Amino acid sequence: MVDIKRVSPVSFGKSPKRTEVRDNWTIAMEYDGEGQGLSIVDLSHVTRLDVQTGDLSGVTPFGVAIPEVPGQSVLKDGILINRMNGIQASVFQLPGNGADLPTDVFVTETTENTLCVAIMGKDVFSFMEKVTNLDFLDPKVTVPFLFQGPCCHVPCQIITLSKDGETAGLILTCSRGYGQDMIHSLLDAGVEFDMKPTGEEKFSTWVASL
Repeated sequence: MVDIKRVSPVSFGKSPKRTEVRDNWTIAMEYDGEGQGLSIVDLSHVTRLDVQTGDLSGVTPFGVAIPEVPGQSVLKDGILINRMNGIQASVFQLPGNGADLPTDVFVTETTENTLCVAIMGKDVFSFMEKVTNLDFLDPKVTVPFLFQGPCCHVPCQIITLSKDGETAGLILTCSRGYGQDMIHSLLDAGVEFDMKPTGEEKFSTWVASL
């Protein structure tokens, strides 16, 4: 059987310094010039699932319980789960977690249908003020948490993993069809924050530090 090449909807217009092929994705592990400004990482290869069922109380994707309250998220052992509403949650299998995918009928893989990036750095929330009116620094909201709202006028899921200075950062995902327009808008808005394309290796190090 011929392997099918899987192609990310993200293009930063810059070739990575080092890549790795994994599950038919060519993944950028490192870029030249990864600096001290904001980092933007293509995570479109990361497995993403949609879970929908009438009762989520006993559902544990990858052995992790789904948060009870919409907007709450949990990050455990490389599994990120976000409660969206009464009957739905999104699940991210971050790099390093090699567990088998759930086989439940109410689980749908959305990896191929969506764009996904991480944005990391101390100025991430000043940057986000340029592209959305969502309030990431509301003191009543504790990390990790999910916002479902517009970024660059596009419906998105945005999961904040840290609000803490140098380790601040979030993950953003939206429909694949918005791919290049979204990346163009984010990179343009990030110029004043010295935003640079960054490889998965730095992202994995960041997640491990949280």
